[in-house]
Amino acid sequence: MIPILLPLLLALSAAALPLHQVPPTITLEGERGETANGKPWISAQTLQGKVYILFYVDPDKKDLNNNLSEALKRQKFDHNRYGSVAIVNMAATWMPNFAIEAKLKKKQELYPDTLYVKDKQKVLVKEWGLADDNSDILLFDKEGKLIYFYEGKLNEKEIAKVIKLIEEHL
Repeated sequence: MIPILLPLLLALSAAALPLHQVPPTITLEGERGETANGKPWISAQTLQGKVYILFYVDPDKKDLNNNLSEALKRQKFDHNRYGSVAIVNMAATWMPNFAIEAKLKKKQELYPDTLYVKDKQKVLVKEWGLADDNSDILLFDKEGKLIYFYEGKLNEKEIAKVIKLIEEHL
């Protein structure tokens, strides 16, 4: 029994992103994905120089962490020191890509301070071990190191923790 479980446990532990480290670089371009504006997205180029929050979301769960989004808006963080990225796990939904892409383009125009990205092949699920069919919240410091990770709906305590971490790392 143990020899059968060991490879599974090793695979699961290898998939999780370690805190206080820069995760492996991910590039979304072409069939893998792109920004809402059709440009490649490269994690190592985007997630440094500022404190970044990254939302990785199944479109069917897009409203799961609206409380966090609203709390972050109220903070009015300086966009020269803080940024946000919303990556949509397009392969996690029944919705057609053209419908999601139209919504993302509109959102990008409405919220220019957030970078909207399309993951068309669950790349972040496979390469970073993020939760599929869910809402993941990741927070990165100015050097691109992961300082917070949460899967699912954040409660008020976790929202306060995210805000405090952002303030500490600005």
